[in-house]
This record gives sequence, structure tokens and C-alpha cells, in this order.
Amino acid sequence: MAYLYLALAIIGELIGSSLLKASEGFSKLYPTLGLIVAFVSCFFFLSLSLKTIPLNAAYAIWSGLGLVATAIISVLIWKEKINMASIAGITLILAGVLILNLFGPGHDESSHEAGETLTVDGKTE
Repeated sequence: MAYLYLALAIIGELIGSSLLKASEGFSKLYPTLGLIVAFVSCFFFLSLSLKTIPLNAAYAIWSGLGLVATAIISVLIWKEKINMASIAGITLILAGVLILNLFGPGHDESSHEAGETLTVDGKTE
């Protein structure tokens, strides 16, 4: 269920970002109202996903997938240009998201999931 909430947060971010562009600096009422609703729902669902998914992994997925989808939307809907440097940067961010999700903190921390608290120096209490 947490990943469904995360997917809904990403969708909210994408809608909100597109409406942010459409609001033309908050000068258009309906896109502005829509982006407020979209971003509030985005952060609501992101907060629900954080009950289960570690913050670093959830944020990496949310921002990484949001970045890629926003770039695609900007090209397809808003007819913005993208160059090879942008594609390379997006690829590097996605590689970072993948590495963080496969090997970052939150993996193999069975004692943490059992209710023990990790301190700053890495010791458990």
C-alpha cells in the first residue's frame, strides 16, 4: 500500500508541476487552485508512504521518477526543448536513485525494523 501512496504522490507532483507552468506565475485562477490541490495531495500521499518506506528511498523514488516524467511532460505537452546534457544529467540522477534503493540505508537493517533505535554513531539501543 505504501508504494501505491508513493505513486499517487508522484502523480500529484506531476499534475502540480504542469499546473504550475499553466498558472503563468499564479496569474490564472483555475490552474493556481488546481496546483494547490495537487501539491497538497502529493505531500499528503508522500507522508502516508513514509510510514513504511524509509525517507531516503521514498524521496529518491519520488524525485527521480518525478524528474523523468516532468521532463517527458515538458517536451510532449509544453513543447520545451531537451538536449544531451539534460539527458545525461537525468540519467545520472536515475543511476543515483537506483543505487540508493539497492544499496543505501534502510536495507539489511533488520534490528532497526524490530524496534531498536540506531544512534548517530551507528550503535543500537
